[in-house]
Amino acid sequence: MLDLNPSLMVIVLIVFFSLLFLLNHVLYNPLLNFMDCRSATIADDLEKAKELSGNSDELYSKAKSVTDLAKTEAMAIRQKAIDDAKALANSKFEAKTTELDSKYQNFMKELSASQEELRVTLTSQLPLLKESLKTKLSNL
Repeated sequence: MLDLNPSLMVIVLIVFFSLLFLLNHVLYNPLLNFMDCRSATIADDLEKAKELSGNSDELYSKAKSVTDLAKTEAMAIRQKAIDDAKALANSKFEAKTTELDSKYQNFMKELSASQEELRVTLTSQLPLLKESLKTKLSNL
């Protein structure tokens, strides 16, 4: 049936070991080296990503603090501008009020003088008016 041939077995064993040696040097070792290098590269990239993430968090917090400071400064400038505008409006209002008050006082003085002048004029012409009224009544 089956005969065992020792020389054939030795040749198969030599071919097997030589193929194992050749594949080990040509295929397995370069493949293992590539996988080790790739693992090291991935680990380095992860470490760099963590550093960059830390840097981005730090930069984000700095940017947030700068924007918050700018917002508070802008609010202060805005409030100062509003206060200045209110003060200017109040001063203009007060100036106009005093001007109108003085004009009103002058008008009242002129009105009083005119009233006095009219009274004096009417008093001086009262006898003439009485005379003219008497003549008109007598004509009726």
